[in-house]
Amino acid sequence: MNETIKIKKLRDNAVVPKRATPGSAGADLYACIDEPVTIAPGALVKVPTGIAIEVPSPQLGAFLFARSGLGVKHGICLSNGVGVVDSDYRGEICVGLCNVSDKPYTVQPLERVAQMVIMPVCCAEFVQSDDLSQTDRGEGGFGSSGKL
Repeated sequence: MNETIKIKKLRDNAVVPKRATPGSAGADLYACIDEPVTIAPGALVKVPTGIAIEVPSPQLGAFLFARSGLGVKHGICLSNGVGVVDSDYRGEICVGLCNVSDKPYTVQPLERVAQMVIMPVCCAEFVQSDDLSQTDRGEGGFGSSGKL
């Protein structure tokens, strides 16, 4: 399944997202900043990408994920876990980053700060009900399905 996603550069130094390899699921997003930004341990920052996108259908969404190298090696994660860019949003994509390590991390201009994956979205209809179907799990919550 191939889709065309229109990219609008909002600043001259913005970088169009690109997949690092033909097998990459995500396209890298780049920090569109003029000078380095240091994220102190426990701090949050919002990093602009300098781009806006057009997701062509409500049945698709753009989802922002952490880059594994930043997360595993430096403790730099997305502050909201996963970013969601809705199909009707046309503003600048910004990446919320947080530093969960005990060392400051400096984001450099044009550094790859996140990855964007275009995925299908089920546009479900929500209907209030007094009854839900029964399952073997039932109301078992966190950890109820076992450790392994």
